[in-house]
Amino acid sequence: MQIKEKIFIDHMKKIIIVLLIVPILGSISCSSSKTELTSDPSSIENTYGYNVLNKLKGIWAGPVTSTTALGNFPKWIVDFRPISENHIAAKNELDKLNDIFMSFFIVKYNNEYRVAFRNGGTFNGMQRVSYLIADSISESNTKSYYRFSECIKGKKRAYSEVIFKNDSLYIKSYTNQYNSLTNPSLHMSWSAKIQDQTACQTATTQLGFPSKTMTKDFSNTFIGKTESMYFSSSGPPSGDPFPENAHPYLGQLTANYSYNSTLTPDSAKKVFIIVSTQSLLPNGSFNINNMKYISRTVLLSATDSSYTFNYMHPGSYYIYAVYDNDGNNACNSGDWISIISNSNFYTLNPLEQKTSDLFINFVIP
Repeated sequence: MQIKEKIFIDHMKKIIIVLLIVPILGSISCSSSKTELTSDPSSIENTYGYNVLNKLKGIWAGPVTSTTALGNFPKWIVDFRPISENHIAAKNELDKLNDIFMSFFIVKYNNEYRVAFRNGGTFNGMQRVSYLIADSISESNTKSYYRFSECIKGKKRAYSEVIFKNDSLYIKSYTNQYNSLTNPSLHMSWSAKIQDQTACQTATTQLGFPSKTMTKDFSNTFIGKTESMYFSSSGPPSGDPFPENAHPYLGQLTANYSYNSTLTPDSAKKVFIIVSTQSLLPNGSFNINNMKYISRTVLLSATDSSYTFNYMHPGSYYIYAVYDNDGNNACNSGDWISIISNSNFYTLNPLEQKTSDLFINFVIP
């Protein structure tokens, strides 16, 4: 297969594992002031924060500034799509020990209907799940601001601000670091641009999203608890009122990878699995414009041979395996890649489990 070498080398470097997982977007902050309720949220027709659901749709990408051990990184990609008529979600992973699952949905809490923000994931093998609820909104024709605070202790424990302006999404995250601080401190800040809003259209239409119906009744969920957060050093946290495996619609993809007999991998090196909603190599030539369609990535050991993407959005995808031969955490000259073949393309249906076999057989010039 012929590949435009210079373009491939220059731009495939950008297809790095960019889903560096923040230990969970515990919160977010902005200078916008709270907007008082203008209608009674005890009616589901007046669900507080409802408009954020529609605004989140699409693939977003941009740099992250973080005070966590993961530090800063140039690009984080999040593919938000509806998973029910009143619920939108995204799953991302860095490697086998670090991932994040975010979802926004309508709940009933304290006799009011509000949008809740669930962010849960794994950080170095330990899991955490946080539930925050919309408590401050400001919407105009040019800018929209939504704050989500921890359900019981409020923003003194953790809060997240989600801001939309034109084609941009801004998220900042603050937490009091497991109740060790009087006031929350900066956890992370993400500044993203919309990349694509076509991949989410099928789910939007099929599910009738967004609709003003309730996802979960949280009326009695947190009674007797000191905070709406759950932790575990191993496995899913106990007591989680809405665990990942209870989320609807999503499927599963297992990606197997193997090597051409002329290529012998080093067990100390890594492989990137890249999932895109459009081909990155149409007609055998790398298309930089199609990088905006990257949906998920993961970094694995060269000899792992398999990885399962859980909670995948139904849809059509192209998938690639890249062996990082020079160990620089990028795809460039001298690395090995699985080039386009039938096994690189698949369609996943709702709740379906599928397997894709990738054959690493091409050395990038």
